[in-house]
Amino acid sequence: MNNVNITTILLMIFIPFVFVATIIPFVKLIANHVGAIDIPNERKVHKKPMPRLGGLGIYLGFLLGYMIFGEQTPTMNSILIGSFVLIITGMIDDIKPLKATQKLIGQVLAAFIVVFYGNILLRDVSFFGIYIDFKIFAYPITVIFILGCINCLNLIDGLDGLAGGISSIFFLTIGIIAYFQGRIGLSVVLTFIMLGSTLGFLFHNFYPAKIFMGDSGSMFLGFIISIITLLGFKTILTSSIIIPMFILIVPILDTLCAIIRRKLKGESIGVPDKSHFHHQLLRRNYSVRTTVLIIYLITLLFSFASIIWLLVDRNMGYIIYAILTLGLLIFVFKTDILVEHKKNKNNN
Repeated sequence: MNNVNITTILLMIFIPFVFVATIIPFVKLIANHVGAIDIPNERKVHKKPMPRLGGLGIYLGFLLGYMIFGEQTPTMNSILIGSFVLIITGMIDDIKPLKATQKLIGQVLAAFIVVFYGNILLRDVSFFGIYIDFKIFAYPITVIFILGCINCLNLIDGLDGLAGGISSIFFLTIGIIAYFQGRIGLSVVLTFIMLGSTLGFLFHNFYPAKIFMGDSGSMFLGFIISIITLLGFKTILTSSIIIPMFILIVPILDTLCAIIRRKLKGESIGVPDKSHFHHQLLRRNYSVRTTVLIIYLITLLFSFASIIWLLVDRNMGYIIYAILTLGLLIFVFKTDILVEHKKNKNNN
């Protein structure tokens, strides 16, 4: 596809949306039948058992969109195989939780498939006038990048509609940039298909959720986001990593803080806790819905800055990025997301 056709783009979004929104009730029945149920505990926010196989619905919407709008290429084949490995790993975990190392094996295998078979590589980056060619290190760096995206989405998936909403904003922003730049390729086809599929799921997942996406959904979304980003280096995003990283700044920042926080406590980085970005907002007596909407707003503001940076004026984009990033850093140091403050320890 060499030209942007608005009718085709709308169909790419609409067909997966309607399909996923329609099949999710059946996915719920499957989840209940196989025991893919998220049971509440002291760490979780929801209060009643919830089916958590929603990622299967998103994945099926992705497959339908590919069959209608995609083209068979070695690159696309690697994405299909890698995503299948990941969705199976996630579904098994949704039914009977796997150990972190077992899930990591599935994630690494999926990353290896797209890197070594699909030849999807982060070969170089350029930002702020600096150019870096990774050469042979492109292979391990790309695998680490894919694993990072997968786990960022996995960690942020803690409230109704949160991961799905952030992902939808990412896909929408990339789609807008693609449209106004007048380019379309595999990364953009995936973007619009995934936008429709994720919105179709979000129809059932926004607060109060009727189903969770589970690890099958969060890992799959993170995987596809990483693929779109990597493919985008040669299409709509030129050679810059700024755009996708800033759009996903909340899950990225949350993940980095979680790693540092747990290391400072002498805990394994895989140990779950209730100090994530969304937990900090909940502690300030925001409702679940309001907390999710606040994070949506932050993501939208960074998406707006990205559009300004790429399509309007780079200097203005840098200024907006700087202001928003400063605000986030103030939030980090004012809350317990990184280090637990003494006054909060005393309150507990």
